[in-house]
Amino acid sequence: MSTDELAAPAAPAQFAFEDLLARWGELRESDPVHHDGEQGMWRVFDHATVARVLSDPTTFSSDFSGLTPVQEDFETFRMGNFVGMDPPNHRKLRTLVTQAFTPRTVARLEPRIRAITNELLDQVSGASRFDLVDALAYPLPIIVIAELLGVPAEDRELFTKWARVLFGGDELGESAGLDDIQRALDAISPTIREMNEYILAHIRHHRAHPGEGLTSKLVTAELNGERLEDQEIVGFVALLLVAGHITTTALLGNAVVAFDRSPLIVPGLRADPTALPTALEEVLRYLPPFPELGRRTTSEVELGGRTIPADSIIMANLAAANRDPAQFARPDVFDAQRAPNPHLTFGHGIHFCFGAPLARMEAKIAFEVLFDRYKQLTVATDEPVEFQNPAVIVSVKRLPVDALGA
Repeated sequence: MSTDELAAPAAPAQFAFEDLLARWGELRESDPVHHDGEQGMWRVFDHATVARVLSDPTTFSSDFSGLTPVQEDFETFRMGNFVGMDPPNHRKLRTLVTQAFTPRTVARLEPRIRAITNELLDQVSGASRFDLVDALAYPLPIIVIAELLGVPAEDRELFTKWARVLFGGDELGESAGLDDIQRALDAISPTIREMNEYILAHIRHHRAHPGEGLTSKLVTAELNGERLEDQEIVGFVALLLVAGHITTTALLGNAVVAFDRSPLIVPGLRADPTALPTALEEVLRYLPPFPELGRRTTSEVELGGRTIPADSIIMANLAAANRDPAQFARPDVFDAQRAPNPHLTFGHGIHFCFGAPLARMEAKIAFEVLFDRYKQLTVATDEPVEFQNPAVIVSVKRLPVDALGA
């Protein structure tokens, strides 16, 4: 069976992202280091340049302090959010967090992830149609992370609400400038404040009543005699609780859509679940949840023959880099057997997503269970699939599926 037979044209529901991606692709070919004068920033699109930007934190900083709009509640949240830090602070926080978030900790979660997946699908047992996002893609990673942190999993509706506000992109268009960012920060500030207060109370509870959860481990973790302050832990817990689950949610929904469009690959995945990880990597490449990552230049630098001044904002476009023909053969074809697959969806360098192993394991287990429970699972054709703002996050918001039990 040829790769052409595996590929299917994009469904209408995905046109917003496909059109946006097409424009990014055109820029990658014609102007890979592009100055966006309207938005006052630079954009890079080819794989090599995006990888360079992400791998050099000295020249391309993740700290936007003093350059982007300031919002008090968001500044509080950022104190422990090491995604927005540079060395040495980044190294300190990431090392402390790694002590409490080891590969062994993640591996031990496998039986529980499988049990939660089955419990969630039990709730729609017998239903011939259900929304896969509501039934599985949202609650599974939230419950897993809540239990890992030691926060009440029954509060997951609250966590979901936070994530939808923070990543919905309702205040942003396809290309956000500083004014758009300021409006978005003002709009989400009440949610950030609510989240900060909730998590701070949770941390104080763990200081008074230590347990087995990750938060208790963060409270006691030490590096050269240093421990995390409460507010630093707030930023990290918020990052893991809200941003940490959204990648798995997106991956699950995007995979269902991708497999539905390439139905000839599904029998092979059902017959050989060991092929699932490779197929899921292709989903990550083809539909990266976060299409862009921002950086700030710390000094004047040359990229692609262009001179970029210090203190410029650079948007590294992961989605365009993931379809760079210089790196990927036939990049616009969804190839579930693609190997190697050096996509940049989880980042590159010191900021490579430390939650990637958990997201991969959750998605693999979820599809093993789905394939075991359902003989057929297809996207409904008479109800719309709803997507998030593709410039902010490439993910389904609503995904009605028709299910035929095994």
